Amino acid sequence: MSVFGTPEDFARALENLRAPDAAVRAKAAERQAQLTKPPGSLGRLEDIAIFMAGWQGRERPRVERARTAIFAGNHGVTAHGVSTFPASVTVQMVANFHAGGAAINALSEAAGLELRVIALELDTPTADFTVAPAMSEAECPAALNAGADVVTGDLDLLVVGEMGIGNSTAAAALCARSFGGAAADWVGPGTGVDASGVARKADVVARALAFHADAPATAFETLRRVGGREIAAISGAVVRARQLGVPVVLDGFISGSAVAPLAAVNPAIAEHCIAGHCSAEPGHAALLARLGLEPLLSLGMRLGEGSGAAVAVGIIRAALAAHDGMATFAEAQVSGSL
Repeated sequence: MSVFGTPEDFARALENLRAPDAAVRAKAAERQAQLTKPPGSLGRLEDIAIFMAGWQGRERPRVERARTAIFAGNHGVTAHGVSTFPASVTVQMVANFHAGGAAINALSEAAGLELRVIALELDTPTADFTVAPAMSEAECPAALNAGADVVTGDLDLLVVGEMGIGNSTAAAALCARSFGGAAADWVGPGTGVDASGVARKADVVARALAFHADAPATAFETLRRVGGREIAAISGAVVRARQLGVPVVLDGFISGSAVAPLAAVNPAIAEHCIAGHCSAEPGHAALLARLGLEPLLSLGMRLGEGSGAAVAVGIIRAALAAHDGMATFAEAQVSGSL
């Protein structure tokens, strides 16, 4: 399926964003006010339930069919030594996902999430974006549509994650081009590079930004020029989920960076998203602030793979269980309110 056949299709989808059901949100908020607890006493769990109700269009939202989508891609920018691991690790980790041996396999199972792994032309890394666009004008829509294809209207929730050696460098470039700031403001250790490695990454990002400085500041062009296939796929999944009214749980810095070019054009794009956690990658907190998202968890995680988002699904399930399962004051025959 080709939802985003052209850059113009993608731009139109980003301009015309679906809104949550305000009437259902109001009913969910009314139910929260009637439950046997002091108002607001469940804190953000109440907000999550109302959020989910609005996007699902159900006063009592549920998570019966939920999916983790992990996108994998390789990056030509690894030629500059921006990672402690070679690009071949991407292929090896995808094999590990399929074999069931990765963290995301265990965490998705624990969270009741169906896991899909989408490998995107791993034998053909993107171009070195310090000297050329990362993707051609045909490759970028293909990646966007690979993401859109994993989203179906029957999903109650979508978790997005990634795997790609070198993609924290691409993520930093995407954030810097989308929101400004110096390259050094957005780079971090990624897979564990030392201080000299971080400095090298910052130099690579700065060179990429300079090379593409005159390119159009559209979401499509930013993704095409300094992104990666797996990151563009997450962007496509996020926009398609918005079209279908499916709430999305973002993982860490890299999956969040897929939203950065979108939010730079239309900040409302993040409104159907939940930040699963704040990772240990230094740029992630700044990115979440720019997206207007408050993370559910802060556990010092920095693995990627959708791992932090999968853990956060347990919090979302708890919020919906309380919203649906608690008695109202009338049902419990409790007089007045607490």
